[in-house]
Amino acid sequence: MSEPKSQDLYRETVFLPKTSFPMRGSLPKREPEILEDWARSGLDGRLRAQAEGRPPFMLHDGPPYANGNPHIGHALNKILKDVINRAHRMAGFAVHYVPGWDCHGLPIEWKIEEEYRKAGKNKDSVPILQFRAECRAYAQKWLDVQAAEFRRLGVQAEWERRYATMDFASEATIVEEIGRFLLNGLLYRGLRPVMWSPVEKTALAEAEIEYRDHESTTIHVAFPFIHDPTPARALQDVSAVIWTTTPWTIPGNRAIAFGPGITYAVLRVDGVTDSAALEPGARLLVAEDLIARFCAAAGITEHHVLYTLPGEALTDALCAHPLRGEGYDFEVPLLAADFVTTDAGTGLVHMSPAHGEEDFAVSVANGIEIPELVLDDGRYAAWVPLFADIHVFKAADPVCTALSAAMVRASEAGAAPAGLVARSTILHSYPHSWRSRAPVIYRATPQWFIRMDGEGHLRGRALRALEDVTFVPAQARNRLTAMVADRPDWCISRQRAWGVPIAVFVEKRTGEVLRDPAVMQRIVDAFRAEGADVWYSAPAARFLGEGRDPEEYEQVFDIVDVWFESGSSHRFVLGRDGLPFPADLYLEGSDQHRGWFQSSLLESVGTRGTAPYRALVTNGFVLDEQGRKMSKSLGNVVAPQDVNDSLGADILRLWVMNSDTNEDLRIGNEILKQQGELYRRLRNTLRWLLGALDGFADAERVPYEQMPELEQWVLHRLTELGGQIDRAVRTHEWVGVYAAVHGFCATDLSAFYFDVRKDAIYCDGADSPRRRAARTVLDHLHRCLTTWLAPVLVFTAEEAWTARFGNENSVHLQAFPVLPEEWIRPDLADRWARLRAVRRMVTTEIEAARRDGVIGSSLQAALDLPLSEEEAARFADIDWCELAIVSQTSVTVEPGAASIYLADGAEAGATEDGGATVKGAHGVPRVSVASGHKCARCWKVLDEVGTHEAHPALCLRCVAVVEAAGGVQGA
Repeated sequence: MSEPKSQDLYRETVFLPKTSFPMRGSLPKREPEILEDWARSGLDGRLRAQAEGRPPFMLHDGPPYANGNPHIGHALNKILKDVINRAHRMAGFAVHYVPGWDCHGLPIEWKIEEEYRKAGKNKDSVPILQFRAECRAYAQKWLDVQAAEFRRLGVQAEWERRYATMDFASEATIVEEIGRFLLNGLLYRGLRPVMWSPVEKTALAEAEIEYRDHESTTIHVAFPFIHDPTPARALQDVSAVIWTTTPWTIPGNRAIAFGPGITYAVLRVDGVTDSAALEPGARLLVAEDLIARFCAAAGITEHHVLYTLPGEALTDALCAHPLRGEGYDFEVPLLAADFVTTDAGTGLVHMSPAHGEEDFAVSVANGIEIPELVLDDGRYAAWVPLFADIHVFKAADPVCTALSAAMVRASEAGAAPAGLVARSTILHSYPHSWRSRAPVIYRATPQWFIRMDGEGHLRGRALRALEDVTFVPAQARNRLTAMVADRPDWCISRQRAWGVPIAVFVEKRTGEVLRDPAVMQRIVDAFRAEGADVWYSAPAARFLGEGRDPEEYEQVFDIVDVWFESGSSHRFVLGRDGLPFPADLYLEGSDQHRGWFQSSLLESVGTRGTAPYRALVTNGFVLDEQGRKMSKSLGNVVAPQDVNDSLGADILRLWVMNSDTNEDLRIGNEILKQQGELYRRLRNTLRWLLGALDGFADAERVPYEQMPELEQWVLHRLTELGGQIDRAVRTHEWVGVYAAVHGFCATDLSAFYFDVRKDAIYCDGADSPRRRAARTVLDHLHRCLTTWLAPVLVFTAEEAWTARFGNENSVHLQAFPVLPEEWIRPDLADRWARLRAVRRMVTTEIEAARRDGVIGSSLQAALDLPLSEEEAARFADIDWCELAIVSQTSVTVEPGAASIYLADGAEAGATEDGGATVKGAHGVPRVSVASGHKCARCWKVLDEVGTHEAHPALCLRCVAVVEAAGGVQGA
């Protein structure tokens, strides 16, 4: 045999991949360039034009707060929304995503006040319109920053159509919605305890509260009985003992609650510790089940029970306040209450109706006056005996001192105990403002409420509306319905300056709210023209109209809760300018069950009679890699801007869609590094497809029925993935979808199909039916994968599409491919699961031979494959050289043998990667060195190499391809 021609001589005859799509994404540099290309080409306008006539899909945007750079939670939420919107658009829907911002409220006001404090300026000396203007400018600054950063994440939206709660039109709509509640009778002003922040001097909503560990002083206090209704005078010379974790509420005590079903005991103290406040002989009333715990806390070493009595016997009993004679000279009645338990304390609950919801309800039901003792900054008012001007959070010591003195006076007078019995501390979960991080209190103040029960039955209507809402995940339904079922009336007033005022009037003479549609319409019209500032700048007569004297009316300047504002946002967007109502979807974090999801529901049901959404999707919170909450002090904050600049937005988007967004997510450098590896595999898949499709034309296509079975199997797998995409679009359940796409690319394609078909694609002739069929499948793969990845890898998919079809063809204008039903072949899925199981066993042996130095590569191998008769018959049409990527194979049929590879002789078991198990019970494939010479073109080792005179370095297949192409230049 003559010396073979060099490999380089035939390189030009091999169809090696060619593509302009680079191996490296260089995303931080390339992504901004693509954004500029989209802006220049008017992509957003083309998308809107494309939507004409399509069925609508409406995801209403929950507004982020405009007071800082977007954090990683914002990025998670916006990316999820964008993926869902883009997927629906590519599934054939008209998508109109109108982004929004929440611009009013305390956080912005707080920031402006901080700047004042730094400058030594007093907020109260600044005209309110100037203050509001500064708040507006601050919000606008961060709105613009956030919009730019959301765009950098690849979020597609109708940015020029965006809404903000501080827009004049929005402010007019908010006050119009307040007016609807006013006119339908659900809005009222009342005195009730609400969560109050003494630091911020305003009422807070439950959604503005976070619970943190807090050390509180606890006290046991004795209240002597002054009226005993029991027949046997069981309470004579006895004191009722209460336990509380809020000593500062003792000045506001007006009653004691007991449990009607609880058994109480009158015990006599027989022995005490040296430090005990009580003396032997004292008689005390506590719940029978809590005697031991109480005695331990009070330092009582010996006691005995004089008698027991049922809770009902305490009805009509009266006690004296322990500070009687010090300005607290009123009776303290004992009142029955179902909420009293024997879980802790003494079974007798101190009732301060101005500082507790249950205390308030029971006291009002029994005609007890509600005292107002605490000012807006948390100090006792000047008229509070003993404690005037003391801050409630510093009141524990003064209160205990006063109660201890009362106990001494009672002892010296030989009277029943009255005052401090015991003092301790407790570490417990306590409500704090999530803005100032300061503890909050319950404080009864006149506030504006939306009635949940009674006339209008808002609670019942809201719960019924939720029955028609789809929840993702499904268990989120229980959380929201429970919150709606249990919530009190909605307090919508705040005592601040930056926001939409509750623009109503109250008649001074009667205290009645003015419910006049004409007045409300004048207010709405003024707000729409001039914004909410007009409420502060225009005279009241402008709104009241002729025939009413402004002096007879109080103009309300409380601002509305920001949750009411954002809850009204469906009115800014939905049902207007051709957009549908209700929204198909609301999507926010799990904390919005007590926030925006709930306020939107109540607002919409209250004014429109229906929920503003058909489905609710909830995402979890973002934690660091160790599962800790992110904080600057821990140094574990991951900023989306940093990820964009270092790795690219597509990596962040891939992290979102590869996570279980129904649960809390984790992120950090190692997790992002892993996402980078997953991204590279996806990018390499797209790059190989593009390279192998170089020069592909429609004339090259092969009909499905003429394709080899392997190609038909790949198309079946495509239909399975397409089904997952379709289900996700319909159900909004995306968890696991893109992990499946990655698995398909890495396992089914790169590690199997591409590996098997490289030889045919590179080395077969241009007209080879096998190569044409493979390239037809590669065309389907490229179109499917690029469009399926487009909602997530918005920049990379655009690159992969335009690299093939040109810059004028954006992938985001394409539709998801509709795959033929004939491609669905479960029979092929089963058969190729078995074949791949056999192949895995073969490649294991090839790899062992390579490690042992028997061969250098798989194409240097000859394979002897033992098969049972059943397997040989089932796989008779399989080209094992092609499947195993070896040069020579022989099949040894073992007569009478049970199945060698197929589990149980017939059925293969499933494996994690969708393959099948093998038995390997009767031998293993045998690998040896192939005989013959290496083909200089395809690298197979064959005996036929050298038998062709003109091309002695080639195998006969390669000879035919080279000669059909016109030979080799320079040969």
